[in-house]
Amino acid sequence: MTKTVLICDCLGSQRVDGTLLDAAAGVSCSACHTSLCDTQIDIAERAMAGGDLVIACQQEAPRFRELAADIGASEPMFVDLRDRAGWTADDAAPAKQAALLAEGVQTPPATRTFDVESAGTCLILGTSEVAVRVAADLAPILGVTLLMPDGWDVDLHTGYDTVTGTLTQATGSLGRFETRFDNLRQTIPGGRGPVAMTAAQDGARSGCDIILDLRGEGALFAADTKRDGYLRADPGSQPAVASVVLAASQMVGTFEKPFYVRMEPSLCAHSRAEQVACTNCLDLCPTGAITPDGDHVTVDPAICAGCGACSAVCPSGAISFDAPAPDDTFRRLNTLASTYRKAGGTAPRLLVHDADHGTQMIGLAARFGRGLPADVIPLQVAALAAFGHAESLAALGAGFADVAILLSPKTERPAPIAETALANAIAGRDAVRLLDLADPDALSDALFDTVPGPVVATPALQMGRRRQVARLAARTLNPDVDVIPLPAGAPYGAVLVDTDACTLCLACVSLCPSGALGDNADRPQLRFQEDACLQCGLCAGVCPEDAITLKPQLDLTEAALTQTVVNEEEPFACVSCGSLFGVKSTIEAVTAKLAGHAMFPNPDALRMIQMCDDCRVNAQYHSEGNPLSGGDRPKPRTSDDYFSKRKDH
Repeated sequence: MTKTVLICDCLGSQRVDGTLLDAAAGVSCSACHTSLCDTQIDIAERAMAGGDLVIACQQEAPRFRELAADIGASEPMFVDLRDRAGWTADDAAPAKQAALLAEGVQTPPATRTFDVESAGTCLILGTSEVAVRVAADLAPILGVTLLMPDGWDVDLHTGYDTVTGTLTQATGSLGRFETRFDNLRQTIPGGRGPVAMTAAQDGARSGCDIILDLRGEGALFAADTKRDGYLRADPGSQPAVASVVLAASQMVGTFEKPFYVRMEPSLCAHSRAEQVACTNCLDLCPTGAITPDGDHVTVDPAICAGCGACSAVCPSGAISFDAPAPDDTFRRLNTLASTYRKAGGTAPRLLVHDADHGTQMIGLAARFGRGLPADVIPLQVAALAAFGHAESLAALGAGFADVAILLSPKTERPAPIAETALANAIAGRDAVRLLDLADPDALSDALFDTVPGPVVATPALQMGRRRQVARLAARTLNPDVDVIPLPAGAPYGAVLVDTDACTLCLACVSLCPSGALGDNADRPQLRFQEDACLQCGLCAGVCPEDAITLKPQLDLTEAALTQTVVNEEEPFACVSCGSLFGVKSTIEAVTAKLAGHAMFPNPDALRMIQMCDDCRVNAQYHSEGNPLSGGDRPKPRTSDDYFSKRKDH
């Protein structure tokens, strides 16, 4: 069913061409209204009654939602055309508006979630009277325990518990914190005079749902602002203390949290046989949500803050961002680029931003400045760090001239920096750049002053896994290039084998996590398929002869998709049955080295080295002095034997 879109020129402050939007975006646009949220709101009310409605106004979405609830209608969808495409110092941007509308009316994928339960048990860490006052304020709402330093003069308070000691360890997140204390002393209720305390206890353990840190010291956790349930404020700042007290009071009940990432352990290249290989996600995770778990890693969804950096740098796709998945991002890029061309545009540029900082910057630039250029299409994503080299290359391969990523103050920088460098190396030019700006006017200036780069002659539909999309986009961007050299640490490349040093022991084959290295059951061969190689370095680390080195590159030829022989030797023929086994040079070298050894005193023993497994076992069994062989079997007795014995007697 075609969606109905209500468009409005916002008191004549923007130009919207409903006819063009109809044709390019595949929707049914209304006549252009001028005050849909105010004097013409009755039009919106009637349209809501028909259902399947999209309103091209994000600013007044709360008003329209309230109206829908009042009349019992389904809540409409909303698309922001004004701030992102209507208010601009450029001429009208109909192609951009069509692209934004076509992308905005698509139904977003459902997000997987899980429940986090908090009963409201709160541990307050303090060193001053500020913490005492906060404990008294929160006691009617939460189950409060106040931890003060050793030697604190404890008063008996009704409504909450006070303990003294030192917090030595804290793990977990909202609803599941685990804590450990040394020198813990608890109050003894009853009695007269000063409050009595229990004897000090080391290694005491406890749990709580919320931790409120008012010590004025360093945070308990890395990336503490991203740890659900952990609130920290300077006790000397009254507004900061009031803010965390209010936040803590709201952390009671059951909350939904997204599964930000999806994990496929079988694809993980973390380690094999206790040999560590890839640690990309472990090195970048700001919250410590990712930990080793045997040959792969595991992600604690309760601690994960959804930054997405692990997804961007995972070479195998074992960890992928799932809120939403990469497929949704590729679909949105394809829709934006194709609709822009369909509406008459030629060279769009992409601006990637987040929902908070980026949206606010775009809105302020539109309302008070020059806004965005007519050829710059904004794309809001859930996690900027998850927009890696594959997504940037997909945008370029789909028909965007350039990609600009507007970083947020909360964005972790290492992953975007590394992924941008990799994307530019594959694209062959500086097509992707990071904008670390906090001034809306500076954002407009940076975009208006940039000269767009070239656009691919034939855009390609970006589909598949991230590695497949990156390869497809690379071929689209570099039609005349066979091999692209890449920086160190890139997840694409070749394995170079020193054939003089390699003995074809095949240890690398048995441990390769992606199957890029293989053998041949019929001949002594080492085979390699480049498009499967993750450049994890495990093969180089386990090679006993140090015969393997890595070469970061992206081979765009068909040869990268098939197995090629990188080392091969002549097999050895069993001296007993003639069947082929092992490597001839190795068998001959071992035989020569063991000649005259005490464990091989005669030619027959040495000859067993030159036999296949079956013949070696058979020869060993029938050899003289075999410790596993028994004596001669006794002769079967017959009736004649019994008769002979009777005659003798």
